[in-house]
Amino acid sequence: MFTDRETEKEFCLYYTEKGEGMPLVLLHGNGEDGSYFVHQMDFFSREYRVIAVDTRGHGQSPRGTAPFTLEQFAEDLKYFLDVNGLSKIILLGFSDGANIAMIFALKYPEYLKKIVLNGGNLRPSGVRAGVQLPIVLGYAMVAVLSLFDKKLRRKKELLGLMVTGPHISPEELLKLGVPTLVIAGTKDMIKASHTREIHESIPDSRLCFLEGSHFIAGEQPEEFNQTVYKFLKEK
Repeated sequence: MFTDRETEKEFCLYYTEKGEGMPLVLLHGNGEDGSYFVHQMDFFSREYRVIAVDTRGHGQSPRGTAPFTLEQFAEDLKYFLDVNGLSKIILLGFSDGANIAMIFALKYPEYLKKIVLNGGNLRPSGVRAGVQLPIVLGYAMVAVLSLFDKKLRRKKELLGLMVTGPHISPEELLKLGVPTLVIAGTKDMIKASHTREIHESIPDSRLCFLEGSHFIAGEQPEEFNQTVYKFLKEK
């Protein structure tokens, strides 16, 4: 959905791509851009057409005038796929990217062949308290300061994504029929019990914990890539 001031023709997401074959679309986390997946681009481009997208207001993608929400980002992704003639893709999302992927999958499952969810959460309480509390306090402080300093408005929006959402229903995920890999770090900022809840809510999904933090795709790229690759090759 686009606002009256922002038409579809005016809004374009920035992306980089490498390789040929089945499209593998990568969605980064909060405050990042597609370059987060540098190790995945090189590895998977040997067999797939890998496309790393910068989310609205991240990296080189414009902020635009539409709402700065995960739901809007999912709509942006649909428009991006339609414009580029992409369908039956593999979607790999990290952190907020995983949340966008779940929202997108629930609304547009026909676009997806497989999904990889790395470090996603269904609701803010899925984040460990020691991580979430500073985010909430930071958001409250920035929300006040942004009234006097316009430069802080972007920071407010980014923190707001983690404070006000997501709100994804486990009951809705039970209806998802797309093959899914749920993957997280053993020391992830997402509670292990919450990651298991996502896995248990998606029928016939796979679950994997790799040694490391929230950022296992960068910390353990070989193990991460091989785990994802094995899943992608499953029939």
